[in-house]
Amino acid sequence: MCLVALAWRRHPRWPLALIANRDELHSRPSAPAGFDPDAPSVYGGRDLVQGGGWLQVSTRGRLAAVTNVRAGLSAEPAARSRGWLVRDFARGDLPAGDFTASLARTAGEHGRFNLLVWDGDALAFAGNHPAFAACPIEPGLHAMSNGAFDATWPKSTLATRALAAWLQSPAADVADEALPSAIEPLLAALRDTTRAADADLPDTGVGLALERALSPPFVLDARYGTRCSSVVLAGAGGLLFAERRFDAEGNAIDTSCVQLPIAGVGMPGR
Repeated sequence: MCLVALAWRRHPRWPLALIANRDELHSRPSAPAGFDPDAPSVYGGRDLVQGGGWLQVSTRGRLAAVTNVRAGLSAEPAARSRGWLVRDFARGDLPAGDFTASLARTAGEHGRFNLLVWDGDALAFAGNHPAFAACPIEPGLHAMSNGAFDATWPKSTLATRALAAWLQSPAADVADEALPSAIEPLLAALRDTTRAADADLPDTGVGLALERALSPPFVLDARYGTRCSSVVLAGAGGLLFAERRFDAEGNAIDTSCVQLPIAGVGMPGR
């Protein structure tokens, strides 16, 4: 993922609400959101090169999402894929805080990362650039992109505002069967290609032209751009997971939306 906006304990129905865009090379093989054939409780997209993921949930009440951290044009060598962090947490049993703390020993073996993990009760963050850090996430609106956690990048501000507005609207309280249509405003917000003003751009060492190209929530480029948009809503007994996939021209090619029970408890009825 390259953009994650989340609301944590801001809504009575959805204690955790998350929207995200995954930016990646269009040529990199990946599997669309679905159940992991090697871990039947895990649902999400899978990277078919390294075997990890960028956003995955578990019917045991777990969620993990990762972004890279941009620091210049050169990719740093890494022994471990940051996507393994998502895979390992979604498949594992450690509480969120214990998992992030355990990364202190091996964080430097991964490429630069920002990691978000939720265990059904606690939400935690870990990152390894410029140095390892781990902490619980306080209730509120937050964003995670390719810089510091909660950095006020233009795309992060646009995404958190869209999520906050949706949670305050009647759409957040529709019946379960109406949710696939009700989340369309969130997917539309993630499709925003508006570039930020130069004065608002971060400086991540990639040059002005690339900063401009990467500044919208939705990155439109034939080689490297937004591959999919996701919406995850975690309620009292279950998860909604929607994913819209795009081709290299930015055209929507497929959308999936599932409601997953957690630990045998059905989604809360409305």
